[in-house]
Amino acid sequence: MAQVPSFDSFRHVVVKVGSSLLVDSARGAVKQAWLDALVEDIAAIHARGAAVTVVSSGAIALGRTVAGLPKGKLKLEDSQASAAIGQIALSSAWSQALAKHKIVAGQVLLTLRDTEERRRYLNARETLGRLGALRAVPIINENDTVATSEIRYGDNDRLAARVATMASADLLILLSDIAGLYDSPPAENAHAKFLAVVEKVTPEIEAMAGGAASELSRGGMRTKIEAARIATSAGTHMVIADGRVAHPIAKVAQGGRCTWFLTPSNPVAARKIWIGGSLELKGAVFVDAGAVAALARGKSLLPAGVVRVEGAFSRGDCVAICDERGAEIGRGLVAFDALHAERIRGRNSKDIAQVLGSPGRGEMIHRDDMALGGR
Repeated sequence: MAQVPSFDSFRHVVVKVGSSLLVDSARGAVKQAWLDALVEDIAAIHARGAAVTVVSSGAIALGRTVAGLPKGKLKLEDSQASAAIGQIALSSAWSQALAKHKIVAGQVLLTLRDTEERRRYLNARETLGRLGALRAVPIINENDTVATSEIRYGDNDRLAARVATMASADLLILLSDIAGLYDSPPAENAHAKFLAVVEKVTPEIEAMAGGAASELSRGGMRTKIEAARIATSAGTHMVIADGRVAHPIAKVAQGGRCTWFLTPSNPVAARKIWIGGSLELKGAVFVDAGAVAALARGKSLLPAGVVRVEGAFSRGDCVAICDERGAEIGRGLVAFDALHAERIRGRNSKDIAQVLGSPGRGEMIHRDDMALGGR
């Protein structure tokens, strides 16, 4: 069996919390004692310098109670109205709980398109990165007030996996109403075998997934396995753990019962492989010898080192990085549209705001968005 990494080695942890864990369905209110215990776990991770991002359900479950809507399936407009009302209560609950530990919360609402369309993806990634740099904890939920079937995830398991990959997190924890993955539904088979470690998401593993387990939960084991595939392919380890207990993350850290989905890679390496081999080129930037040497030392590509720009690319597109002779030395996701890249090439980064009329990133291509060596 593969070795499970030390919990304290993780530098960015994404935690997904479902409605059934956070909201008391009978009262339509937050389970405050449970939330306070969970936030203590989050604060412990935060205190050692690691970043934490939370993907939290619960807005609709809280909002429908405030709105006086009946139990059961809601019409789309009632779900959206409930989300609008409940999102305030949800954000307030997280903000107040984190504030007890002197941690600032930041609300981020996403839809499917925000993680699928490159420009929106980059904007969201940069926002999460900046919140992390400010030592704030992003509280993320699907934007149910505007999302309809064609632009929504429908569950926060897969959203959490996309957020983890977007943020280059190295661990995703899905807190569930079950301790982990079994080879068959334990409610139907008393002899179901518990799997503590999954080294690879195979068709056999996918076949073990069942349906949704509770009324409030939109997902089930199937969406969790899909989340594991998304996360591990991007270099992120994933855990399914029982969230019904107090201090569920601390129990994972202490070696408590849960299922680990392992990845042989890491977020940065997986991202570079993706950039280097699976994206369509939209153009090219040609760099001088000094920039070639700097890139070889692991530096980002600055506008000052760019001597020529080719193509009609947009911000976030993949472009070739070539030396002055035209030989491809790498690929990367460019931080500027072609027109802007042309205007700032050869200029010092501190001149970008003056040239473009607004501040921008100091790098033409950040080192984390770059794969050297060509395909």
